Amino acid sequence: MTRPNRPIYLDNHATTPLDPRVLAAMRPWWEQNFANPGSVEHAMGRAAEEAVEQARGQVAALIGAEASEILFTSGATESNNLAVKGAARFAAAQGTDRRRVVTLATEHKCVLESVKDLGAEGFEPVVLPVRPDGLLDLDLLEATLAERPTLLVSAMAVNNEIGVIQDLEAIGEIAKRHGTLFHTDAAQGCGRIPLDVGAIRADLASISGHKLYGPKGIGALYVRRRPRVRLKPLFSGGGQERGLRSGTLPAPLIVGLGEACRIALQEMPLDAGRIAGQRDRFLAALAAEVPGVEVNAHRERRVPGNLSLAFPGGVTAQQLMDAAPELCLSTGSACSSAEVEPSHVLKALGLPEARARATLRIGIGRFTSPAEVDLAAAALGAAWRGAIAATGAAAEPAGAAE
Repeated sequence: MTRPNRPIYLDNHATTPLDPRVLAAMRPWWEQNFANPGSVEHAMGRAAEEAVEQARGQVAALIGAEASEILFTSGATESNNLAVKGAARFAAAQGTDRRRVVTLATEHKCVLESVKDLGAEGFEPVVLPVRPDGLLDLDLLEATLAERPTLLVSAMAVNNEIGVIQDLEAIGEIAKRHGTLFHTDAAQGCGRIPLDVGAIRADLASISGHKLYGPKGIGALYVRRRPRVRLKPLFSGGGQERGLRSGTLPAPLIVGLGEACRIALQEMPLDAGRIAGQRDRFLAALAAEVPGVEVNAHRERRVPGNLSLAFPGGVTAQQLMDAAPELCLSTGSACSSAEVEPSHVLKALGLPEARARATLRIGIGRFTSPAEVDLAAAALGAAWRGAIAATGAAAEPAGAAE
């Protein structure tokens, strides 16, 4: 097999490449008008402010919100912290008797840790399990909210490892029926699947720029205005962003996020169809190379570019990555010091440890070519055969399927 001249990037869930159109939109706000958007006393500042407000409208349009409901943050981690902790702390200051905060075992660590932190502030964290296919049991959510008054439910739109799409409309409906706030971490869903905050009845939704071909270091939080959702800020400052997120607004990054959202709104159906085709092509080629390779989690209810793949024969994902250095992908595992542990998401699915350690996360994106997926499948096939030969293992399934 001929190795490619440059690495093949299949890690679009970790981050996406910057769309050239986004870079072009940002450049003038670094090179020509570098003014502070808060400096409205002069022309350059007012122009920067106008650019920020245009971008706010572009972000809002992508999720069916109003521009006034969008707050700019440094990214989804900050948005998630502000949503979860901000809602809880404001409610506590008002003397609420709703102390329960519910989330899912497969959420991003920043949500799980935020909910855990609230436990030290007198709240009751509840982490619900998911089914083996990665989806929430809606009856379990209904029963949990019926047990006692709940302040907030936080459920990710699209999982960052296994790519499953939660039934946000149903979750939102259950939450509203129990008078509970509903927050969704939409970082992996926004721009990849249609999202309408009104349709899913979300009160809060988190967005990340670098997950939808925009720049790193910028994100947004949707905060419903009618009926109004109240938050306590995480830190103090000059009162920007309705007093909820102080700090000088980074006009170039905000313009880039707005342009990325504009492109996503316009091109999402085309992107999704093309990316799904690349995913199916890759999986077919890989299955021919690696008999017994299996997909983790729900096969259909997943974002188009995602595959969470368990390899057979007792090989590990790390072995495969080491043997195919020309591929940029990830294990779906979190590194702690020198030890690699199976991810909390794969554990939450109930996968055997051997299968979790044999899992690779594939993220196909807007700029992935057919030639690249063909080369990647061949490279992984060669890496797998080499690992099998080195260990002398039989090509047996990686473990229990979904």
